Amino acid sequence: MVKPTLLFLTGRLAESALRRQVEELAETASFIPLIEVMPISVAALMPADWIGRRLKTLPQGIHKVIIPGHVRGDIDALSLQWNVPVERGPVDFRDLPQHFGLVRQRPTHYGQHNIEILAEINHAPRLSLAQILDQANRYRASGADRIDLGCDPGGPWPGVADAVQALCSEGHKVSIDSFHPDEVASAVKAGADLVLSVNSTNRHFALNWGVQVVAIPDVPEDLESLIQTRQFLLDHKIPFRLDPILEPIGHGLMASLERYAHVRRLFPDDPVMMGIGNVSELTDVDSAGINTMLIGICAELGVQSILTTEVIGWARSSVKEIDLARRLMHYSINQKQVPKYMEPQLVMLRDPRTHEHGPEGLAQLQSTIRDPNWRLFAENHQLIALNHENSLSETDPFELFAKMNVKEPSHAFYLGYELAKAKTAITLGKWYRQDQALNWGFLTEPEKSHWDGKTSTKSNNDKDQPE
Repeated sequence: MVKPTLLFLTGRLAESALRRQVEELAETASFIPLIEVMPISVAALMPADWIGRRLKTLPQGIHKVIIPGHVRGDIDALSLQWNVPVERGPVDFRDLPQHFGLVRQRPTHYGQHNIEILAEINHAPRLSLAQILDQANRYRASGADRIDLGCDPGGPWPGVADAVQALCSEGHKVSIDSFHPDEVASAVKAGADLVLSVNSTNRHFALNWGVQVVAIPDVPEDLESLIQTRQFLLDHKIPFRLDPILEPIGHGLMASLERYAHVRRLFPDDPVMMGIGNVSELTDVDSAGINTMLIGICAELGVQSILTTEVIGWARSSVKEIDLARRLMHYSINQKQVPKYMEPQLVMLRDPRTHEHGPEGLAQLQSTIRDPNWRLFAENHQLIALNHENSLSETDPFELFAKMNVKEPSHAFYLGYELAKAKTAITLGKWYRQDQALNWGFLTEPEKSHWDGKTSTKSNNDKDQPE
C-alpha cells in the first residue's frame, strides 16, 4: 500500500517543533510528511486567501494539505486552487496525534445509560413560578430527566398545583418531595407522577394517590422498617422505588452504602433510588469527583435513579456532572473497562497531561522570532516571555510584566489577561497555550482569538503581517 504524502503548512516560529512532531507521527500514522514554511512567524495569523496568494502551486505528488486550525477563511477555495483536499488540523500542532486518531477514542456506542436523574428545586414554595420554570429548564438542559419540587415543612403550599401544571405543560416529568398529604394530593392531581417519600407514618395515604412512591426507612439505620413499608406497598399494588437513605460522611456513609448493597441482594429486581446530595452538598470538595464516584457505585449496584441538588457553590453543576458520569460508568461496567480516557469533560480542575518545550526548545523558538510580539509560555513553574530580542522568565507575573516594558494600553491588558491564565495553569497543573482558553472540561468557555491588534507592537509597515 502506497503511503499518502501530506503537506503541512506552518509559520517560522513552529517549524522545528512541527517537523519533529510529524516525523514521529509519520511511521505510526502511515504517511510521508512534507512541510512548507510560510513567510510569517505565527501560523495563526494566516488567512486562507493570503495562503493562496503566497503558495500558488504545490509540489508534485501531494495527496492532502493540513493547515493550522486557527487559519480563517475559505479553505475550499484552496482545495480548488491546488486540486487536492485541504483540511484544518488542530489549533495546537501537539494535538496532531489525536487528529490522526492515535489517541484512544470513545467507541460509537458510548453514551448509553440507565440511571434517571431527579433534579430537586429546593424550597420551591419560596420561589416565583418564573423562577421555578427557569431552574427546571436549566436542569433539563444539563441532563435532568425529572424535576423534583422540594417543599418546605409546615405546608401545604397553596401554589403547588400551579407549579406542577406549569412544569408539565413545558414537558417536564415532575415528582413532589413532601410529607404533607394534602400537598402531595394536590401535586398528584395536577400531574406529578412520583412522590418522595413514604414510610410507616404516611404510606396509607398512597392508597389514594395512584402514582409511584419512594419508600424509605423510618430512620436511616432501621432497614426492617423499609422492608415492612415495601411489603405494604406490594400488598396494595402500589408501584415504588426503594431508598435506604445515603448518609453524610461522619454520620454513617459506609454503613448506608452497605444498606444499599444489602437491599439489592434482598430484592435484586426492585427499582432503587439514591439521594446523593447528602454527600456532594455536605463535603468540602468540588462535587464532580464525588458525583462520579457515587454514580459508579450506583451503576454497580443497579440503582436506577438518583436525586441531586445544586444548592451550595461547589455543587452547582452537579446535574451535568451526573449526566456525564452515568454514561461513563454505564460503559465502564458493561465493557469491564476502567473509566479512564473516556470522558474528558469531567476532568476540570487539572489537566491529564501538559506539553513543555523545555529549555532547549524554547531557546530554539526564540532564535526564530523576527518581531517584537511577545510569546508567552508556562513551563517548569515559570512564566516565560519571548520575542526577537528577549527571553524572560519569572514566577511572579507582575515582575515579568515589569521586565516586558509594555506601554500600549490594549496590548498591556491582553498580556495581563494571558499572564493571569498562565499563572493559573502553573498553580493547578494545566496546559497553557497563549490565546486559547484553559481547559475546564464541560465548563470551558471558548475564547475568541485576540492576536489581531492585541499582541502587536509592530508598525503598519512590518512585513510579517498578512497582506
